[in-house]
Amino acid sequence: MKTILATFLVFISIQISAQKTINGTVFNMKNMPIAGANIYLEGTYDGSTTDENGSFSFTTSETGTQTLIISYLSYETFTMVGDVSYMKDLIVKLREDVNTLDAVVLSAGTFSAGDNSKVNVLKPLDVVTTASALGDFVGALQTLPGTTTVAEDGRLFVRGGDANETQIFIDGIRVFTPYTPTTNNAPTRGRYSPFLFDGITFSTGGYSAEFGQALSSVLLLNTIDEPDQEKTDIGIMSVGATLGNTQKWKSSSLSVNASYINLAPYNAIFPNRNDWIKPYETASGEAVFRKKTNTGLFKLYGAFDATNFELTQEDINNSDGAYFKLNNNNVYVNGSYKGALNDTWTLFGGVSYTHAKNNLNIIESTIKDTENSIHAKLKLKNRVSNRLKLYFGGEYFATDFTENYSDNTISHAKYGYNNNIAAVYAEADIFISKDLAFKSGLRGEYSEIFKDFTLAPRLSLAYKTSAKSQVSLAYGNFYQNPSSNILKFNQALKAQNTSHYIFNYQYNADRRLFRAEAYYKKYDNLVKYDTDFANFDSNYNNEGTGFAKGIDFFWRDSKSIKNFDYWLSYSLLDTKRDYNNYLSKSQPNFANTHNVSVVGKYWINDWRSQVGISYALASGRTFTNPNEPGFLNNKTKPYNSLSINWAYLISPQKILYASVNNVLGFRNINGYQYANTPDLNGNFNRRALQPAADQFFFVGFFWTISEDKKSNQLDNL
Repeated sequence: MKTILATFLVFISIQISAQKTINGTVFNMKNMPIAGANIYLEGTYDGSTTDENGSFSFTTSETGTQTLIISYLSYETFTMVGDVSYMKDLIVKLREDVNTLDAVVLSAGTFSAGDNSKVNVLKPLDVVTTASALGDFVGALQTLPGTTTVAEDGRLFVRGGDANETQIFIDGIRVFTPYTPTTNNAPTRGRYSPFLFDGITFSTGGYSAEFGQALSSVLLLNTIDEPDQEKTDIGIMSVGATLGNTQKWKSSSLSVNASYINLAPYNAIFPNRNDWIKPYETASGEAVFRKKTNTGLFKLYGAFDATNFELTQEDINNSDGAYFKLNNNNVYVNGSYKGALNDTWTLFGGVSYTHAKNNLNIIESTIKDTENSIHAKLKLKNRVSNRLKLYFGGEYFATDFTENYSDNTISHAKYGYNNNIAAVYAEADIFISKDLAFKSGLRGEYSEIFKDFTLAPRLSLAYKTSAKSQVSLAYGNFYQNPSSNILKFNQALKAQNTSHYIFNYQYNADRRLFRAEAYYKKYDNLVKYDTDFANFDSNYNNEGTGFAKGIDFFWRDSKSIKNFDYWLSYSLLDTKRDYNNYLSKSQPNFANTHNVSVVGKYWINDWRSQVGISYALASGRTFTNPNEPGFLNNKTKPYNSLSINWAYLISPQKILYASVNNVLGFRNINGYQYANTPDLNGNFNRRALQPAADQFFFVGFFWTISEDKKSNQLDNL
């Protein structure tokens, strides 16, 4: 018995002597001790946690080379590989994890809407629930600061830039013809249904080196990666009908959406200022196919629409009015793939093709336009570490544009151009800490039409001033070739250029968000010509210049009042340009000095209803009065519009929806048309350019048939 006890004691003493002690202290980068940090040897049960002084100590029987892990929430994990005999009296400093939700965000000039965005200004569904938007994503974005109210146009005018300076992308690939065609003094709409998109990024300036050929703004639309269930959506509206369906399989899915719009019945009930021969009619369809692979996701997106109408509009210089007829066909196809190459590298590739055809008759002129465009893109991302991410990419744009023109004096004139651009870029995201980050990039573009190469640096910085606020700075150079109405007549030009300077402050806490942003833009190489309109016999040059400066404010609050969500935006814009046929540097006729938007949405439980309002106020825009000296010497009266909507939940999957734009019937004036010649008194007579209708009424019934028998389109209205 004594022998057994002695043997046991010897064994225990050997084990104790074989055990090693691992100890040390854990601090943060400010030399403050971290209590509660987790410490352990990888692959074992040996470990401990730090006390209030940051100290730890534990023993292990492991020998040789081991891996020591030290981790704590919101900090980067520390790893030490070495012999356990040297893991004594360690002093470890943990760095803050820059990927935490409260980390700084590079946000100058950018509004995001998406489930993956850290700072959402708009929710994805706000695009189609805003009363004044009428289901158009562009209409919803026009309630944000930085945009200008140009009611008769409908496109995005951003911070002193005209609509051609904003480019739209779907899943990262360029859309060359994003708007439906329209007639004079009638706003256009975005071609694409918001129901297939779940992420939106709207950059009003200072955007990444990934994007070029846009002087003022880029709008990024991302299609849904994976639908949650199979469903069918049916819509019957006062202006037409819609039908959508989603199918899911094991590793793939397909969503389709089709619509038909015909304004003939509406115009019969609510006549407007146009004399319609054939009211506006359009048929459109979209589809998104998704296929998951072991390492990524493939998407194929396609859209088409066919539009036609014919009318006569009042014209002060033509007693019979101005005749206008249009037939348009547009096809857009987009394929993309995003996947992981390994643990640190990811790849994105995509290509799009656009075919757009317009047949127009304007008074005595016949115009036939055809555009074929391709965008191919490849980019790589290398996640070197949590603190450094590198991006590399290249892309190619190709546009073939032709126009055939004839009238009573010109027979079959033909214009056109080929605009091919190759671009490469490199960019880095550098996170110094979770409070300080940089983005630095360089973009190079070669324009085949001009035989010219440009370099555009981009830089942005963000610093977190508190747990709920941050400031950001952004700078960048941006280039864009002139638009089709210039290039079809003259290609002996060069790219237009602007520089952006942006300062942003943002506060985000508990369903409240405030943003203030100041900016300055300097324009160079803008195109000028010496005739009333760009024409084949105009003289063109790149001597135009301009500037835009201002400040934008945005406030959103969904907490203060139960079931009520609202946002307010205000923009102050000071801008002047000398371009096109301008006689001097002046405020452009598309720019408002002041823009105000108020949007509110309220859910009423007892009524099973969502009620919304949207109010827009914009100061007057410039126009030239030939009865007074000067150029762009007068301004219109301010623009006012109050819109309301109401969605009533008949049953869990059936909704009745109604909206009225400009419910108070404000008589807005977009500008004036003057007579070509003066009257007997030497005065030029004029007529006000008013919307075709002061108000627009919409009623619809929407029915969802889904697997869970609960989903509906309330959030989509």
